[in-house]
Amino acid sequence: QVQLAESGGGPVQVGWPPRLSCAASRPAHHAFCTGWFRQAPSDECEREGVAQMYTGGNGHYYADSVQGRFSISRDKLKNMVYLQMNNLRPEDTGVYYCVADLNGCGWKADEFQWWGQGTQVIVSS
Repeated sequence: QVQLAESGGGPVQVGWPPRLSCAASRPAHHAFCTGWFRQAPSDECEREGVAQMYTGGNGHYYADSVQGRFSISRDKLKNMVYLQMNNLRPEDTGVYYCVADLNGCGWKADEFQWWGQGTQVIVSS
């Protein structure tokens, strides 16, 4: 069992790009995949994969909608995963979830076993 806890959300301030943080309850296994999904307020039925990475490698993967603007990273010693969000747009508004799974990465929500409670990001136009 892995518990995940997000922080860093809220209204976005101009010139202050947010960085979301995710604290994991235990160290990542070499086959772990960890990442971020989001759910827009206008779409309560679907969660969109945003960014993810294999903890045992250097590959980072991004949705087309955030490519070049968001960056995922992690701190092994602190069991932390981060999502740096730059050049935010109103359509980036939503609840952001930290996710993890032992079996690998994927872009479907049901491919991830563990989820945090989510942190809301609000981007005004």
